[in-house]
Formats: sequence, C-alpha cells, structure tokens
Amino acid sequence: MSYKPITYTVNRLNRTSIFVRMWLVLSGLFLSSLLAMGFSNPEDFHRPSATNLEKWVGTWSTAPQLVEPRNMPPEPGLSNNTLRQIVRVSIGGDSLRIRFSNEFSSTPTTMQEVQIAASKGGDSIDLSTIKNLKFSGKNQVIIQPGEAITSDPVAFDLEEREDLAITIHFGEVPEDLTGHPGSRTTSYIVQGDKTSASNFSEATKTDHWYSINGIDVKAPNSAAAVAIIGNSITDGRGSGTNKQNRWPDILSERLLENEATKNIGVLNQGIGGNAVLKGGLGPTALDRFDRDILNQKGVRWAIVMEGVNDLGATKDSAAAFQVAKNLIAAYNTMIEKAHARNIKIYGGTITPIKESFYYKDFREAARDSVNEWIRTSGKFDAVIDFDKAIRNPEDTLIMLPEAQSGDYLHPNELGYEMMAKAINLSLFE
Repeated sequence: MSYKPITYTVNRLNRTSIFVRMWLVLSGLFLSSLLAMGFSNPEDFHRPSATNLEKWVGTWSTAPQLVEPRNMPPEPGLSNNTLRQIVRVSIGGDSLRIRFSNEFSSTPTTMQEVQIAASKGGDSIDLSTIKNLKFSGKNQVIIQPGEAITSDPVAFDLEEREDLAITIHFGEVPEDLTGHPGSRTTSYIVQGDKTSASNFSEATKTDHWYSINGIDVKAPNSAAAVAIIGNSITDGRGSGTNKQNRWPDILSERLLENEATKNIGVLNQGIGGNAVLKGGLGPTALDRFDRDILNQKGVRWAIVMEGVNDLGATKDSAAAFQVAKNLIAAYNTMIEKAHARNIKIYGGTITPIKESFYYKDFREAARDSVNEWIRTSGKFDAVIDFDKAIRNPEDTLIMLPEAQSGDYLHPNELGYEMMAKAINLSLFE
C-alpha cells in the first residue's frame, strides 16, 4: 500500500519539473524579445506600476577625467572635510540613484556619508528634503581606484530641471582626483563633517565638480535620454557660471516644454579640451564612447559634436586632411556601435574657426571636408547643423560677432541659445 503514494509523489515532481522547464523557456523568450527591442540591461526594468512599466533613465551626467593640478580643490581640500555640489537635472522622478567615480585615481576614495537635498540657491539646502544615500545598505563606501559605484535607490521627489545638492563628507581621498573641472557651477568646501548643515556660510568656493558622475531616475517606460559627446563647446565654455545655459541645458528646457518630448533626459558628456582621436584632455571621444554614451541608462539618441581640437592640432595640410579622414572613420565607428544598440545617432557640424587661435587655411579646408561628409554622406541618422546656426552669413567661415565669447571659437550665451534652437525637436519624438 505504500507504493502508490511514492508513485504519486514522483509523478507530481515530474510534472512540477516540466512546468519549471516550460517557465524557464518562456522567460528566456521574453528576455530575448526585450533584447531585440534594444533593452540590453535587465536593471532597466522593474515591476509594473499601477499604470505601466518603469525603468532607469539618466537625468544628469558629467564625463569624469583626471583633474589637472590647476583644477584641484583649494584649501582646506577634501580629505576629512565636507563638499557640497549643485547639479541641475533634466527630467524628474520619485526615485533616484547617483553614480560616483574614482576612475582616474591611483588610491581609494572614502565617502563617510552622502546626503542629497533640494537646493535653495548657493550653498543652502531645504532641510526637510534631506535623504541619506546608502551603498549596499551602508552609509560609508570606499571606491577603489579605477572604479565607479552607484548608490542604492532612494525615494526622492525630484522635479524636472531642479537644482539638487549632493553633500559628501569625505574620509581619505587620492592625491590624483577624478572629477570634472568644467562644471560652470560653484561647489562649496567646509572643514570637518557639516553634511546636514543648512548652509555653508564660511565655505571655500570652487567652480569644479569632484567624484560625482551621473544621476538616474525611475521613469515611465516611455521616457528615454539623449546623450551628447563633445568638447568645450558642449561642456559650456562661454556660458554663464551657475546659469545652467549650455546648449544641452537649453535643449533640455525645450524638450520639457514640448508635449511629445517632455519625458526625455539630456546627458551632457562634454569635456573641455577633449579630442576624438588622440591628445587633448580626458579620454578621447572614441575611447569613452561606450562609457559615456552606450552605457548610460535609457539612451535612445546620441549626438556627436566634436573634432575641432583634433583639427586645431595639425601642423600642415597633409596632416589636417589625414585627421579629417580619421575623424570620419571615427564617426563611422560610433555610428556602427550606436546602431548595434538601437540608438539613433545625430551628427553635429563643427562650428566656425576663422579669427580664432586655431585658424589656418589648411585647417579650414579640412573642417569643410568633415562638415561636408556629415551633411551629405547619409551615415548619421540626421544632421544638426550647428555651423550654419551660428556662422556669419556675410562671411560663412566666421562665427557671428554677437554669438562668440571673445575668441571666435567658443560661443557665448546667445550663441549657445542659437545652437539649441537650431535642433529640430521632431528628431526626438
């Protein structure tokens, strides 16, 4: 009589095993379909909300690099002190996480505590909005050299285009810091642990960012981001300090004001002095394309607006046209990589250089050949003609006098506004 229950148990286990195998197969098919739709990271998906699926989307980012000696923090420095940094996000959300980088440092960075809060302007914060960031459930985190780390998600009512204060109480920090010198935004350093202080009235000020790298928000499945790779013109040299009016900032404002594009984050990955091919400051655009474009969360579009520093370093006509040829090859590599990830990629023409310190007849001819390829090759999914937007119609080799910042290479605040307004928002609908 004991045999039947054993048979029943075995059969039931067999049936259960069959059901498990069927579930695994169907799950695999589901994941495969997500990959086919261009969603390559399982972290991009979460449980359905009451209305739809949600995913992580980048709302703010800056490209990390090794901080040059002249851009290191002033006294009292960062070790065992508190740093408050302000960033302006693009899209909002009710949950966020922040990425910190120690990528270019040779020793660890210790963060004893990190808090976020709504900025009230300058070094002041709204105390009622303070949230502690945790890392695997802990307040303290040690970021190893060559690495980046992302905080645990935290509930936070983040408004679109809100100024967010990120306050870090550091432990020991490297002598060779990772950061972003071209912040065009003031940061505040005070001695000791002042993480929860409502303001830093006796702070040392510096217009640089350190350690912070990116912010993701949990957003509706319809949300996405555009990531922009570029040099100082994208980084915002010539824009207003603390005005947040670089051309990517103005693009973000335009997208948010447009009903069809209001769920699009903008990620500024410009580095001042950066080059596409070699030399310059920071990793080359070709080397950092995966990190700064492909690996950002929720990216559906990319904009490439870079190459003038490569051309500006050439010594003669032969070198300039070889660099132009190599730039085109680099753009093709970026295009192929973006398309492999179902990302649309738009080419920005190189803006005028006549009257600038870069100008030589042979460099101008090479710039013209690169721009002609961008405009006519059909390789990019679309062209954003920044050159045409700010050039002088009476002499198309030179930037409009009212749009340049004094060196005829970098636009001023009006020039950046003109660049942003030259972008057709239908490219992102």
